Amino acid sequence: MQLQTRFILQAKKQGKKIAVYDITSGNDYTYERILIAALILKAKIEPLQGHYFGIMIPTTAGCHISILATLMAGKVPAMINYSTGAIENCEYAREKCALDFVLTSKKLLQKLNLPQQSWFIYIEDILTSITSLDKIKAALLSKMPAALISRYTHQGSMNDNCVILFTSGSEKTPKAVQLTHKNIWHNVSLLPSYLDMRDYEVFGGTLPLFHVFGLTVTFWMPLLTGYSVVAYSNPLEYKVIVDGIRKYRISVLVGTPTFFAGYLKKAQKGDFDSVRIAITGADKLPEKLRLSYLHQHDVKVMEGYGTTETSPVVSVNNFHFCRFGSIGKAVPGAQVKVVDRETGEEIPAGETGKLLVKGDLVMKGYLGDEEETSLHIRNGWYDTGDMAVIDEDGFIWHKGRLRRFIKVAGEMVSLVRTEEALSKFLDEEVNCCVVGVPDDVKGYHVVAAIDSKDINTREILHKLKKELPAIAVPREIIYIEDIPLMGSGKVNFREVENICREKGKKK
Repeated sequence: MQLQTRFILQAKKQGKKIAVYDITSGNDYTYERILIAALILKAKIEPLQGHYFGIMIPTTAGCHISILATLMAGKVPAMINYSTGAIENCEYAREKCALDFVLTSKKLLQKLNLPQQSWFIYIEDILTSITSLDKIKAALLSKMPAALISRYTHQGSMNDNCVILFTSGSEKTPKAVQLTHKNIWHNVSLLPSYLDMRDYEVFGGTLPLFHVFGLTVTFWMPLLTGYSVVAYSNPLEYKVIVDGIRKYRISVLVGTPTFFAGYLKKAQKGDFDSVRIAITGADKLPEKLRLSYLHQHDVKVMEGYGTTETSPVVSVNNFHFCRFGSIGKAVPGAQVKVVDRETGEEIPAGETGKLLVKGDLVMKGYLGDEEETSLHIRNGWYDTGDMAVIDEDGFIWHKGRLRRFIKVAGEMVSLVRTEEALSKFLDEEVNCCVVGVPDDVKGYHVVAAIDSKDINTREILHKLKKELPAIAVPREIIYIEDIPLMGSGKVNFREVENICREKGKKK
């Protein structure tokens, strides 16, 4: 049973329960209303040519409805990242997926100062084209039993593509990831019980839906399990989000450490009293940030791990199995192992190697790129490209991206380890990033970037020499006013490295 059909069943069950609190529009959408809107939009999308259908809409009820309607119409949504290089990302998606159309919003284009394109379809134009007859038909159909409604919408295999997502491109050119209905359902079906969720949970929908973390955990999971979600179109409006956590009694808060740090800066005592489950992913959770939430707000922030290619959650700490500093144990149905990065042979517990994952959560492959697919998936095992240790108790300890290890004078250096050491000597509100910059003599040298001028860099470098091997100590600490981020909140390492290179040339 595909995900849009599962939503129909849930919508019939939940009826007038609020599915989405839409902060942008100020409207509340019941399950019943979302279903009717999706059926209306489905009829508008269905006649359009093309198997893949681009969607470039912020996290709103409109984006939720668009994804559902696209699947109901028998098309596969390709989610476009509008946070950086929106037009370029659209062009890339059009080439990769042979997209004929991208559904977007005129308001979004105006806000981002983007030019209109001949292949854009505007949600505002669709809304004005909806007739009273369209509404009546959809409303009447929504009153029918779920089985009859499902016959009117597309039906297919769980192995069919459910979405095309594009990797972040923070380290190299993005790839088009094919996630199936089975892939996403693997996460959605097991995580609520694994994380001890209850019937009345309210999710904070702060993540963009072009990112797999947001798409699976704050879109599909709430809507397919009968929960409510508070949708925020801008994840950087930290004060608005914190106010909403208190107002809507949000109980499940997920996001990247960058976003959690932003919420903390704007929060007052009591703002997080409703938060029962708090989980970060996509980047390493700094220990100082975890302790700040614990001591200031009595919130236990737990860390998890996932990738776009694994739908996303591979492992996560929970109330029963939690070891702070780790990324938790593998979720049920996910097999994990660590192998030697040179030989590919599995290595014993406690040793560092490449992390591999197997199970229904692993993607079908990269669209139009059999070579990259074969390089990353062998015998069902997906090579994450991350370095990790699995301890004797099954907890996984993330050691950083393989690409976040560099060779300095022939020795492997972990940039993540240097970041962790550096963060100990910085105030909570100061962000840092460590990159490798090519060096004609040593291969690479380490450079750190921070977003504060009020730092005694000489003193910190002196302290780091006592914490780290000499080759892992940054050659210099560079000030960058705004450290570049991806739309998901992850650091854009490629851009940081480029900035550090340019600043280095000018000296």
